Amino acid sequence: MTPAKASKVAYKPVGLALGAVSGMLAGAVFKQAWKMLGHDEDAPDATDEQRGWREVVLAATLQGAIFAAVKAIVDRGGATAARGLTGTWPG
Repeated sequence: MTPAKASKVAYKPVGLALGAVSGMLAGAVFKQAWKMLGHDEDAPDATDEQRGWREVVLAATLQGAIFAAVKAIVDRGGATAARGLTGTWPG
């Protein structure tokens, strides 16, 4: 097995763990951002009859952007750390 392939295989469980951590972190960041926008309540679900289209779509857009950004930051940081430890990029 080549060193690059071994690094990729070894990184798999680390990547999965980082994915779980990034999901929890992104959820907390989104909750705070939603409050900062002046919404005291939880973000609306798409099927919440009491909430308007604008609020539902705004919440979904913000949540998606935050989740994508946090995932990219955590994934990139994990890959960079793996390269520092192993000398090869895990991707």
